[in-house]
Amino acid sequence: MTESSLQPKVAVVIEDDPDVRTLLDEVFRAAGFEVVPTESGLDGLAAVEKHQPVITTLDINLPGIDGFEVARRIRKISSTYIVMLSALAEESDVVLGLGSGADEYLVKPFRPRELRARIEALMRRPRFEDNMSADRLSANPGSPVSAARSAAPSAAVLVAAPPVVRPDDDVAEWQSHRDIRLNLATHTVLIAEREADLTRTEFDLLATLLESKRRVRSKSDLALVLRGEDLGLSFYVGEPDKRAIEAHIANLRRKIGDNPVEPSYIETVRGVGYRLTPSTNTRGSLNG
Repeated sequence: MTESSLQPKVAVVIEDDPDVRTLLDEVFRAAGFEVVPTESGLDGLAAVEKHQPVITTLDINLPGIDGFEVARRIRKISSTYIVMLSALAEESDVVLGLGSGADEYLVKPFRPRELRARIEALMRRPRFEDNMSADRLSANPGSPVSAARSAAPSAAVLVAAPPVVRPDDDVAEWQSHRDIRLNLATHTVLIAEREADLTRTEFDLLATLLESKRRVRSKSDLALVLRGEDLGLSFYVGEPDKRAIEAHIANLRRKIGDNPVEPSYIETVRGVGYRLTPSTNTRGSLNG
């Protein structure tokens, strides 16, 4: 048994409502987590940096900086799963939340059983080490949180770095399509040999599409993949889950530099779902 397996699972709760904070504490403790409650965005950022939690819940309407900005800054310092909780139920709010880096978006008031199910689904997904190495973090002066507080959200879709060369990697561990290469073991995605900065959810979606190749995957299929549920069983997938997949795919396309009108990597099959483009250089989509 490794040392890391003996460490408790940690959840950071960023919530200014004391009643909701207490409810979240009870849900996470019942699921076997150690809980670190915080009341503001900046306190939550500091807690995420210090504890490197498996899961972080995040309210949107927080004192100081809002949850959307907190999510963006968390993504600079951690690969924790982010579950955004908000009374904002408009589709635009959901899309903005997922675009900020959240893995899940639940509308308040939420049912504790539903949140517990979402937590369990996230925990069924493969757990990878944070792809921001200690060297990358220490390259910037000051703490990561201090840097995040003063940094504006980055618009870059690829990490600005020299081409990544990994001669020792096992070729069999890489999946590829055109100039995309994805390594499940190291949780790495390269676009033309430059590393793409994806969230875990975006990585999982891309890995699923690469594995499926030209087979179309429906939004329901992809939602079940993210939940870690058996595709052969009949699980209900609601419209919010499907809209979440649409938002995640849109974010993934933006980060890998894919144009949905003339896609190089992922094409939309109208009324069905998504699949990889042909492996040749012929470009096009069934619906744009």
